Amino acid sequence: MKINTIYFGEVEIEEEQIITFESGLPGFQAEKQFVLLDLENNPAFKVLQSTQTTELAFVVTNPFLIYSDYEFKLDEATVEQLNVEKPEHILAWTIVTLKEPFESSTLNLQAPVVINLNNNHGKQILLNNEKYHTKHSIKGGEQHVSTD
Repeated sequence: MKINTIYFGEVEIEEEQIITFESGLPGFQAEKQFVLLDLENNPAFKVLQSTQTTELAFVVTNPFLIYSDYEFKLDEATVEQLNVEKPEHILAWTIVTLKEPFESSTLNLQAPVVINLNNNHGKQILLNNEKYHTKHSIKGGEQHVSTD
């Protein structure tokens, strides 16, 4: 099937690439289906693109690439909702807030997007951990960036 994207124009995707967010994403509850698209020549980042709304896309990255000590535990309700059988079936992504220059960009470690690779069900979860915030430096090291 073909979808229109904000960064890549029209792209062909396979049905099995679609990630279903049963409750949508916070602030976008009507948006239930997304796809992860690769950024050419940049394997550390991907685009989480809505299959329905061209303008709705998020740049995401694997938080463990930048913060190796990042950790969280899925609550039982999320495990059940995503039908998780083994922890290794879960992939975690964090939404990147892009800024100029790029080194000023931030990661939202407080609300990772988790995806069950076995069934392509996803959910953005809110961590109740004062250690994580919505604006962590993309450079790592600095745990928190103050708000503007």
